[in-house]
Amino acid sequence: MVANWEHVSMTLKLRVSLFAFLLLFVASLGDDRLHGTRSARASTEEAVETYDIYYNYGELTKRLQSLAQKYPHIANLSTVGQSVEGRQLWVMRITRDPDRESPGKPKFKYVGNMHGDETVSRQVLVYLVEYLLTKYGEEKRIAELVNSTDIYIMPSMNPDGFEKSREGDCSGDNGGRNNAKNKDLNRSFPDQFDGTTADPATIPEVMAVMRWIQEKKFVLSGNLHGGTVVASYPFDDSASHQLEGHYSPSADDGLFRHLALVYSQNHPVMKTGEPHCLDTPEETFKDGITNGAAWYDVPGGMQDYNYIHGNCLEITMELSCCKYPPASELQREWDLNKESLLAYIEQVHIGVRGYVKDAVSGAALSNVSIVVAGIRHNLTTGKYGDYYRLLLPGTYNITAVAPGYISATVSSVEVFEGKAKELNFTLTPVVSEAAGNSTTVATTSVPSISHPDNSTTSSSGSTQTPVVTSVSPTSHQLANQPQEFRHHNYADMELFLRKYSSEFPSITNLYSIGQSVEKRELYVMVISDNPDTHEHGEPEFKYVANMHGNEVVGRELMLNLIEYLCRNYGTDPEVTELVNNTRIHIMPSMNPDGYEVAEEGDISGYKGRNNTNNFDLNRNFPDQFANITEPRQPETKAVMKWLKSIPFVLSANLHGGSLVVNYPFDDDKDGNSFYSKSPDDEVFQQVSRAYSQENPLMHQGHPCKDLYPNESFKDGITNGAQWYSVPGGMQDWNYINTNCFEVTIELSCVKYPLAKDLPKYWDQNRRSLLQFIHQVHTGVKGTVSDMWNGTGIPNATISVEKINHNITTAQTGDYWRLLVPGTYAITASAHGYKPVTIYATVSKDRVEVVDFRLTSVRSEGNRHSSSGPRPTQNPSEREFQSLIKELSVGQGLDELVKNTAAESNFRYRPSKEMSAFLRGLTLNFPHITSLQNLSQSVEYRNIWALEISNKPRESEPSKPNIRFVAGIHGNAPVGTELLLEFAAFLCINYGKNPAITKLINETRIFIVPSVNPDGRERAVENQCKSTQGLTNANGKDLDTDFFGNASQRLVDPQPETRAMMNFIQSHHFTLSVALDGGALVATYPYDKPVQTVDNEGTLKYLASVYASNHPKMHLGDTECSNNGQIGNIPDGVMRAAERESHLGSMKDYSMDFGHCPEITVYTGCCLFPPAEQLATLWNENKKSLLSMLVEIHKGVRGIVRDKSGKPIVGAIVILNGGVRLFTVEGGYFHALLAPGNHNIEAVAEGYQRQRQKVVVSSFEAADSIIIEFDMDNNIFGLPREFVVASAAATMTALVVTACIIWCVCAAKSNRQKDGFHRLRQHRDDYDDEIRLSSMGSKKSLLAHEFQDESESDEETLYANKI
Repeated sequence: MVANWEHVSMTLKLRVSLFAFLLLFVASLGDDRLHGTRSARASTEEAVETYDIYYNYGELTKRLQSLAQKYPHIANLSTVGQSVEGRQLWVMRITRDPDRESPGKPKFKYVGNMHGDETVSRQVLVYLVEYLLTKYGEEKRIAELVNSTDIYIMPSMNPDGFEKSREGDCSGDNGGRNNAKNKDLNRSFPDQFDGTTADPATIPEVMAVMRWIQEKKFVLSGNLHGGTVVASYPFDDSASHQLEGHYSPSADDGLFRHLALVYSQNHPVMKTGEPHCLDTPEETFKDGITNGAAWYDVPGGMQDYNYIHGNCLEITMELSCCKYPPASELQREWDLNKESLLAYIEQVHIGVRGYVKDAVSGAALSNVSIVVAGIRHNLTTGKYGDYYRLLLPGTYNITAVAPGYISATVSSVEVFEGKAKELNFTLTPVVSEAAGNSTTVATTSVPSISHPDNSTTSSSGSTQTPVVTSVSPTSHQLANQPQEFRHHNYADMELFLRKYSSEFPSITNLYSIGQSVEKRELYVMVISDNPDTHEHGEPEFKYVANMHGNEVVGRELMLNLIEYLCRNYGTDPEVTELVNNTRIHIMPSMNPDGYEVAEEGDISGYKGRNNTNNFDLNRNFPDQFANITEPRQPETKAVMKWLKSIPFVLSANLHGGSLVVNYPFDDDKDGNSFYSKSPDDEVFQQVSRAYSQENPLMHQGHPCKDLYPNESFKDGITNGAQWYSVPGGMQDWNYINTNCFEVTIELSCVKYPLAKDLPKYWDQNRRSLLQFIHQVHTGVKGTVSDMWNGTGIPNATISVEKINHNITTAQTGDYWRLLVPGTYAITASAHGYKPVTIYATVSKDRVEVVDFRLTSVRSEGNRHSSSGPRPTQNPSEREFQSLIKELSVGQGLDELVKNTAAESNFRYRPSKEMSAFLRGLTLNFPHITSLQNLSQSVEYRNIWALEISNKPRESEPSKPNIRFVAGIHGNAPVGTELLLEFAAFLCINYGKNPAITKLINETRIFIVPSVNPDGRERAVENQCKSTQGLTNANGKDLDTDFFGNASQRLVDPQPETRAMMNFIQSHHFTLSVALDGGALVATYPYDKPVQTVDNEGTLKYLASVYASNHPKMHLGDTECSNNGQIGNIPDGVMRAAERESHLGSMKDYSMDFGHCPEITVYTGCCLFPPAEQLATLWNENKKSLLSMLVEIHKGVRGIVRDKSGKPIVGAIVILNGGVRLFTVEGGYFHALLAPGNHNIEAVAEGYQRQRQKVVVSSFEAADSIIIEFDMDNNIFGLPREFVVASAAATMTALVVTACIIWCVCAAKSNRQKDGFHRLRQHRDDYDDEIRLSSMGSKKSLLAHEFQDESESDEETLYANKI
């Protein structure tokens, strides 16, 4: 009993102790939490603004990033571009739900520090950001402002200038005002009187802000400066450019005065109008405001650009007399400006606001002009049909105008002080035959937004009766028409294009896509609101004329069209809408050489039709049915390259000799004149009719009765092949090889009419030309993006059910798919994503927006098996993965190439000079280079291998190894020089360019510039076909000398071959790229004539990566007459054996014995071109070489280990049941795979086989996987426990049996011992003799019994490697 009591007592004590411990633990947790809260508060308190220091770029960045992270529900930090020196132009967006676009909130912006040494604005705007964020939940005024306004704040537009400036410099003596290219940013915007004067390359800050302004459609803005205290309003200059005293009013002069007064009257110093600045003590400003030009003339200012080109009203605020006052003044400056800053933002809500919608569909109409009678300044609606028209209190007549719609006017709209009046418009499409073909504006579905304010709608149910007028196509007769009609020769045309490019720089961009045979430029004029670059979501359109040199009407119409679009932009609604929403490319002449020999008055002749080489360019494109054997002409090649580089949607090829629109296909497989229907036959008929029905003579279908009385075309359109067969035509090539739909338009019965007849052709075709451009805005468009991170997916496939023609997305994921009205099942698919199908209904004359968000298979958890560990990622790994994606999508690689341009002096280097060059790299860059002599050639020249990595000479099994090899054929030395330049390029940019630095840090790069130095010494420059130097000094073609199996080798390998074989075997390479010459193509294994390739898809993909980044190779048109390689090679990629099959290639050896895929790139048709061509060849291959450094980090990589974490070396990793590779030191493996789904198996002796599924993306770095082995529990296919138990039982039985037998034998032995004693002595002697005589025969027998006669040296080598 006592014992039991003691037990109970002990139990109670333990439980009480445990309870007390738990209490203490919980209390400590609470203490920790309290301490953590206090620490957080303390940290917050430490981060509270002190108002007594300036933030440099790094501090500003951290401050803004911290605020964005702390207030994600109302703040979003982004960048609109970079400065000259690469600093980000940070913008903080402050609004409710800042990560998405919401209609109904006007956009407002502040921009500070435009002049780098005017610094108060920079700090004040940071304080404003902090104030809005911290007071959002505390002050009703701030909450209302943030909830109802989309606020953007850019503290510093000139971060480079700020870094150069010095505190205390009041007058800017220390520099810093201008950017790093010494450009005044507030004199660098396009000016309404002078156009553009600054080189865009010198003002990246201005170009970024211009794009930002055009994209966002801000309503109100403030530009903050320093140097005095005043609010300045437009215009900033005048046509006379009088230095000062010339008042230059805008159309909204009264409104601008009001806005400036709002700021000045809330500023205690500014409102006095007497800033008392030390350098200008007598300067005063009435009420603290001034007209910009009246103060002093400022051409190229930002505020005028906002007003004229950006839908936005902006004034300039000068905040302080001292440009860079001491930091101790910052608190005072914030106090002076805080109320003004807030009150000015609130002005974005005055005037009139509303939506414009389509009366039939209810869809929002964008780019509708909002016209206020008596104010000669219009603005346009935004994406959701919303507009915000700032107005002073008063009564106004307001009109909404859109081409193709009946305009609507609401008269006597009363605007009061305070919140804006809501005025919505509903526009009805014009219902007439003519109007049925008129232009329409873009429509968007918009969420229903309710506003508490009284609103007026221009409909039959409105309280105010609208005055309605019609806008019909005839109104365009009032637009500015071309004034000069004449035939332009090449020089005249060139001057015309240069003139309009110079006169209208904000909407034009003149460029050349190449040259004709006689070196005339093939000019293209782009006309768009952002002409220099592709805008996401904006379609690309093109007109190509004068393909036949003697068919000239199209050439002159294109010049007329350029003049018409430029002269009417900003005044004619239709032209403005087209230019703002389309990137229009116009090529007036594709055959300028032919034009120069053609003759005026030629009715139906052929003189000048062909190019200088006498080839018909419209029979010179690769054809789907016929084999085009004529050599590809420079004009043709230039156009093919052009079409592959821009995501064109719609196009017309302008010809002469009839009057009809001709659509694909132009031929058929039999070459007969029968209807050859394309999958998009209905679409082609629709766009063809859109052109023909605006040209009455064409539409009637009997155009050239005098010349061709029997020729007729229903509705003025025809299928090309039905008219007559045209193999090698351009329109079919467009449709089959790109996303572009092209038709051919015959514009005149006479090919080269007299100049006096040109005006009638403009009158006949003007409406047709415009209407055809509008067709690019029909069908569906949208963006394909990643569901997880929202980034656009390039090269995603858009397919439409029952239409056997797919298109692909552009680099940022946007697409356009022309369709006729109807309901369609549209599917978006991409490698590594689950396809998505959406049903969309397409209506006439407007585009339907259909966006796709695809779910990555990896994001669903299927990237790796559900069991098994997941590796952790550190921030640097995530950063590197982001870099790989950035370089794989969009213009990432192009930007890298552009940002790493370096001076180069190209020449061919003999062996000694090459050796000195490589040694020089190691001397100048010792920390990232290592030079190894692999061996010597027959003539004792060194065969070098250069390693480039951040830890050369160190084994880093986790990093991929890539091998670049050249010069295996000495007579093709281009690859050698390209690799030498590539090595120098990488070394020079290491530490300077972040992307190059990271790539080198994460990769081991090996470069073997010359495998055959002896052959190189024998080769002769300028010999495109010579075989001199192809072999080594022993006359052996080294690319036929790589045999791993000794049974296949008749003689010993050459010393160069042996060196490369050892090199391939001694390193675990992931990828090899070999450069050769004599063709323009990328080949993949095998070179063997008969060989089944397990992973051909992956090998072909790797070759296509190189080719697709080459400006010519991916076109697949090589024309190498020296080797008979003429014709179209799809994507510029082919299997090596198809080009020239042979045994013993380095490529095949690398695959079979190095377990490393190797592609061979033939860099050009000429084996040994002149040295002058090396620079061009480098520029062509630079991007492709870099793409290989990016590609090496994709595929699948990982570690194989056991359950204890011990890495397993030598495990076999099997890819898709075929290709095998082996884990190396640390258990690492890395395999390149084509995008898609793949099966991975891992096998190791004594372990269970493991399987995983992986998804490989074309633009994402390989995720690291971990394969963990369990011990194999099966023995001879039976459970381990059963086998062990059986073995134990068997052993026990054997032991017992042996004991029994031993006992019995022992008993018998004792009885017979004496009788057999003598006999055993003789028997032992005999046995010894027998044993000695038979020893040799037993050994021989065993040897023959276990020898495998099928075993070869190759298998022995393979076994040794394993």
